[in-house]
Amino acid sequence: MPHNPFHESDRKITGDIYTTPAIWENLRTLTDDFGSRFGGTEGERLAAEYLRDRLIAYGLQNVALEPVEYLGWRRRPAVLEILAPVEKSLPCISLPHSPAATVETTLVDLGDAAPAWFERRSDEIDGRIVLVNSVVSPPGASRWIHRSEKLGRAIMAGGVGFIFANHYPGYGPPTGGIGFRNRPALIPGIGLSYEDGAYLSRLARQGEVRLRLITSDETEPMVSWNVVGELPGRTEALVILGCHYDGHDIAQGAEDPVSGTAAVLEAARTLAAYGGTPECTLRFVFWGIEEIGLIGSRAYVAAHADELDRVRFYLNLDSAGAVKEKGIVLNEWPDLQPVFEGWSREMSHPFLVGQSINAHSDHYPFLMEGVPTGGMESVKKDLSGRGYGHTAYDTLDKVSLAGVREAAALAARLALRIANAHDWPAERRPKEEIDALFKGPQYAEEQAYRDAIAAYYEKNG
Repeated sequence: MPHNPFHESDRKITGDIYTTPAIWENLRTLTDDFGSRFGGTEGERLAAEYLRDRLIAYGLQNVALEPVEYLGWRRRPAVLEILAPVEKSLPCISLPHSPAATVETTLVDLGDAAPAWFERRSDEIDGRIVLVNSVVSPPGASRWIHRSEKLGRAIMAGGVGFIFANHYPGYGPPTGGIGFRNRPALIPGIGLSYEDGAYLSRLARQGEVRLRLITSDETEPMVSWNVVGELPGRTEALVILGCHYDGHDIAQGAEDPVSGTAAVLEAARTLAAYGGTPECTLRFVFWGIEEIGLIGSRAYVAAHADELDRVRFYLNLDSAGAVKEKGIVLNEWPDLQPVFEGWSREMSHPFLVGQSINAHSDHYPFLMEGVPTGGMESVKKDLSGRGYGHTAYDTLDKVSLAGVREAAALAARLALRIANAHDWPAERRPKEEIDALFKGPQYAEEQAYRDAIAAYYEKNG
């Protein structure tokens, strides 16, 4: 077996994590007591203060609530009426950052909504309400096709309304932000249950379907908070562990994100107790308002721009406790692959190490600034979808306590090694390398979309 220089710390960290009642109490408080913690709610404020107070109690230093000003969103009732060939109302919910609008026109059903279909069917989409489902791996796609991309492609093809139907039966209507860089979407969007989405699809196969879509949501300036705490090291180099704490307003957001939030909190607690003084400073950050556009982490990266050269690694734990096969996905840092694989052997904790990038969690603002990043995810990509995530049923009873313990122990043990590694092969990427990475064949299609939608909003927003 490989020599493990951190065996004593590993033993104490792991033993404590697997025997403490603290994890469950943190999970229960964040979900049952504070609800969704959605931006602008009382539960969000209470959660931020709770996380701050826990960090202080655990012995961390430089603990602070860092305020983030942004354009917040408040849900109001939404209406979807079928006007022809039948007259019927379908229950629905607005998608966050949907504008207030009334649209009356015909429906076009794009089903799984593969990217190529939007250009191919642009004449049908123009001036219509577009129905898509939440399938993330439509025909021909080898990557996760995010809700925001389906919306953006519908907008650029001339769609005037957006219906996002769940592809899971019995889970109700899904939610998910549709704003663009902290501003409302250009067209109204709603979530619809699988059953009602399937009904609309059947009607559309028989002939023209005419709809009236009404949203009445409001936006206003708000303040959120990133919660920050540190374990000072012997140098100014930084290792950051983070997870957002806000959920969507229709549920507790227990798997997404609290299973990861609690894991970061537990890693902070045990490293404060058993990690000694690391070489690098360990910083733990709980991000606000991730669910409507990574707003908290974007604001942090902008506010801490002068520190980014010092960041050795950012490890993202979004929903980590809910990941079934926990591995480490590095964001295209091949020099770090053998480092993490070696730690897997050293720790006697087999986990896979993979390489990929995406734009849909709090690692992304760091990634785009060249900081070495990765996340606790499944290396074997599951393109089935979110499950209970972003629905009313993402509640505490869905969370595996054993899964959260595993995530916390793995995160804490890895953080200890990252912060004390003598030879660290990854350095901050210059902008030209970042641009080249996203122009590679694996990422070119999605990057071309991101460039196109940014230009579209610049022109029309």
